[in-house]
Amino acid sequence: MKRSTLKADSQLLLAAVIWGAAFVGQRAAMEHIGPLMFNVLRFALGTIVLLPVIALRSAGAANSQSESWNAGSDVYLHGGLLAGLLLFFGAGLQQFGMVHTPAGKAGFITGLYVVLVPIFGLFVGQRTAATTWGGMALALAGLYFLSVTESFDVNRGDLLVLGCAVVWAVHVLIIAWLAPQTDPLKLAAVQFAVVALMSLPFALLRETTTISGLRASVWPILYCGAISVGIAYTLQVVGQRDAAPAHAAILLSFEAVFAAVTGYLLLHERFGRRELLGCGLMLAGIVVSQVRAFSRSRTQPDGGIQETPKTLRPAG
Repeated sequence: MKRSTLKADSQLLLAAVIWGAAFVGQRAAMEHIGPLMFNVLRFALGTIVLLPVIALRSAGAANSQSESWNAGSDVYLHGGLLAGLLLFFGAGLQQFGMVHTPAGKAGFITGLYVVLVPIFGLFVGQRTAATTWGGMALALAGLYFLSVTESFDVNRGDLLVLGCAVVWAVHVLIIAWLAPQTDPLKLAAVQFAVVALMSLPFALLRETTTISGLRASVWPILYCGAISVGIAYTLQVVGQRDAAPAHAAILLSFEAVFAAVTGYLLLHERFGRRELLGCGLMLAGIVVSQVRAFSRSRTQPDGGIQETPKTLRPAG
């Protein structure tokens, strides 16, 4: 394995660890503040963290017109608004769902978006391998065991997080369309700012936020905003430069495992046998859905894969 590839894999795996642990922060914060205010603070902080990174990268490419905010400003404005709108709904569904759903379970259900992306890609002319359909079947079976009880009851929070996964998949396809036209970090900063601004009026109208609640949730906010949104997103962008798309997708899918592990260690969440079976099937489905694309990326130096676009994960 090339040194650059190993470095990229390490960066992507670290991003997965950070994102997995973020589910614990998201869950813990719900004990003290509302979901909308949490998203306001989290995405505002993520935007602030990205700005100096963008400034440094732009300074290093000062002679490149493509690095200018003015170059393709309409793309940043309109594309950022569209991506931010989707991210607003996705993050909102996830956060409201996590009021009722454990962090580990939310991580696995959210990870279903990896399987949904190539399925939804059919509607925009992308090819989907047979393994993707097999992965989808495994993931759906896992979702059944994870979320549907023996009495056929479904947790409301699980449904909301599932809705988040659907929005995430659409968001990934939108980012795949916008990414070649923009600097990904600048696009990220715009969409994060859109989410914070859109969430603010609803948070002020629908939620009661107290000083004591903000103090109690300061560490989850700092982690989920500065580290999960700001730093991990940067790691992903840098790592995907030298990683094949399908390879990156598999590494990032382990975010669900890290969500379950950190939920177990920090929040003392436990899975029963039925839920463990569901988690295993979902993880298998996520990995199987990427197998063919991964094998092709091993034989194509440029990572040119038709089934899996080189996309950016939604921050969540």
